[in-house]
Order: sequence, then structure tokens, then C-alpha cells
Amino acid sequence: MRVAYLAPELPALSATFVYNEILQLEAMGVDVVPFSVHKPGSKVAEARVACLVDNTVNLYSQAMHQVLLDNAVYLIEHPASYIKTLGLLFKDICSVGLFSRTALGLIYRFVFSANLAKKLLNSQCEHLHVHFAHIPTDIAMYASSLSGIPYSVTAHANDIYERGWLLVEKVGRSSFFATISEFNKNYLAGVGVNLSKVEVVRCGVEPTQFSRKESVVSDQVTRIGVIGRLVEKKGIDTLINAVAVLKDQGIKFELLIAGSGPLNASLRESSEKNNLTSNEICFLGAIPHADVAEFVKSLDMFVLPCRKDKQGDMDGIPVVLMEAMLSGVPVISTKISGIPELILNEETGLLVMPDDEQALAKAISSLIDDSALKNRMIINASAKVKEEFSLKSNAAKLKGLFNKIINGTKAL
Repeated sequence: MRVAYLAPELPALSATFVYNEILQLEAMGVDVVPFSVHKPGSKVAEARVACLVDNTVNLYSQAMHQVLLDNAVYLIEHPASYIKTLGLLFKDICSVGLFSRTALGLIYRFVFSANLAKKLLNSQCEHLHVHFAHIPTDIAMYASSLSGIPYSVTAHANDIYERGWLLVEKVGRSSFFATISEFNKNYLAGVGVNLSKVEVVRCGVEPTQFSRKESVVSDQVTRIGVIGRLVEKKGIDTLINAVAVLKDQGIKFELLIAGSGPLNASLRESSEKNNLTSNEICFLGAIPHADVAEFVKSLDMFVLPCRKDKQGDMDGIPVVLMEAMLSGVPVISTKISGIPELILNEETGLLVMPDDEQALAKAISSLIDDSALKNRMIINASAKVKEEFSLKSNAAKLKGLFNKIINGTKAL
């Protein structure tokens, strides 16, 4: 089985779940041919990813004159498929608006789709799988039409909530359209897609890569932590306001914030306005992926109060929550998107409503005070991740879907 993979950036520190999935499929005997839209902005230093880095073709890094030449050659050698795909492009442009920015983007991606189609045929790929339903899927669906090689998609969050153009068409043209949560599946139903093609396939983690910490609380100061991009949808400002409430109640804590992003300055300003000292809050900046597991295990609780941002974007089911749950660290998050499918309130973690700093402070306080609740949730959380969010079982589901499509194509 030879399957091409296409993602926005591959391999990327911001999407470790994509390259982990590829490595797991390769371990299961799938021959993966990797493609990336862009060259990753930051390198992944893990030795196990070195071969993937070397083999990945970055589409947008190629010379434009070569890409245009590929289009001319493709038109000459495969005129019927090229003209048919131009027809799809024109139809899609009319759907998104003739003079819109999205329409210009579709034209640009169509040009690169001929380059990808040529590479798929030369590599003898039997299927193309895409992560994220926005730009990579634009390229993939035109490359699929040009080459006759079927494609499928895994959709996550912002690619359907905020940048979900042509979702009905993308689902309809795909072999199958996977998404990471039942919440997303219901959302797709609401925009009118063909649900018979939609599959729920979780973004999984490998449980054997995480070990339980020996104890939850090591001293009198509770270590509260979060890791993620410092952007609106993570709700870290709500967390800062919540620990300020704890301070007013006389509770001793240390809040550790790992990550970087556009809200760095405003979050630091918020901590100053709340009179939080350097002993009570620490901005660690971005930390290497290799150090994430140890950082999480150093915490007494992991708190990620996600919300919907002003553009309508929100997290799907953050993988870092799964990693904390496997590490024996109790988690607190919010009732939004697919998170309640992972965190069952008072069973595998605690959930509060987004933007509610008082409820968040109360949840943190309850974890400090109630050891029985905390220990029960830790045990249940690890079992939940292993049962439903295992990388191996979800990669096996994908492989089965690929196999069904490839065998069906061969039968035709």
C-alpha cells in the first residue's frame, strides 16, 4: 500500500499528531510518500523524524517556472482530465465569489495541483490523504481530479469552523472525510455535507511514550501549568484571572505558562494588573517538544480553558490534554467543541464554561482540596485515553479505510 500524505507543514512542531500518525502507519507496513504545502518554519529535532524530513517534498518551495511548465505538459499529455479539472475550478470560483480572495487562492492552488498530480503518478501512489480541510485539500482535490488518484481528508478545527469554504464539495469529491470528534461531525451535518462519507477518527497519542508521575502534590505550593500558543482561543487570560481569584483567597500556587504567540505582551500585562509576582506566575516561552513530557509531569494540574475566538475558531480536542492525562496529571478544561468527548466532568477531569474565571478558580481549588476526586480522575483519565485515543488503534482505522478505497479502485 503506497499512500501519499499532504499537510500544511510537514513535519511541524505545531502538528506532531500528523507525523506521529505517518510514523505509526509506516510501522504498520504502509509506504508513505510525504508532501508539505510549505517548508516548516521550525525544525523538528527528533531523530526518529529525520528520514521524514529528508523525504518530504515542499510544494511551494519549487520554482514557479517549473510548476507552470508542469501545467503545460499536463495539458498536452492529459487534456481531458486537465480540462475537466479546470471546469471544477471554475465552478468552485463561482461558489466562493468570482473576485474574492478565496477565488484567487483556488487558482494559485490549482496551478500547484498539476505539479502534485505529476509526482503522485511518478511515485505510483494509490491514494492521497490530507490533513486539514482548507488549503491542502484545495490542492489535493484538484490533483486527484487530474491524476485519477482518490483522496481523503482529516479535518480538525479552524479548517472547518473558520476556513471551511467548499466543505460540501470537498466531502462529496473525497473517498472519505475523517474528522476528530462527534462535535465536528454534527457541525458538518449542519452545513449540509454528505454524512455517509464522514468518519470519526481521533488524533491519537502513543500511551507507551508516557509514564505516570509518582505523586501529584510535592509541596505546599500547587504547580498549575499550561502549554500552547498564546492566542485568544486558548483562554489563558481567563486562567490568569482565575489564579488572581485564588490569590485573594489565600491559596498558594505557581502558574507556569509555556508557549509563545501574539498575546505574549498582553498576557504579561494582565498578570501585572492582577498583582501576580514572579513567584506566582512564570512565562517560560516556547519549550522544545522533547521537553514537553517532563514539563507536564512536573505539574500538579494542567489547565487549558479553551474558548471560541472572535473569528469563530476554537480547538478541537487538544492532544496536550491527552498527554497530561496519560502522565497522571489531573486536567481542567472547558465545555467547548470536542473536549467533553475526552474529559467527562468529575470522571476523567473537570469542565467549566469558557470565560468563567470564578468557575475555573473553584475547579482548581476543588482539585487542591479533594484528593479522592483527584486520584479517581487520574485513573479514569488514563484509561479513557488508552481506550479511545490510542495512536495505534486510530491509525489502524485509517489504514483499513485506505485499504478499502484502494482495493475498490483496483476492482474497478
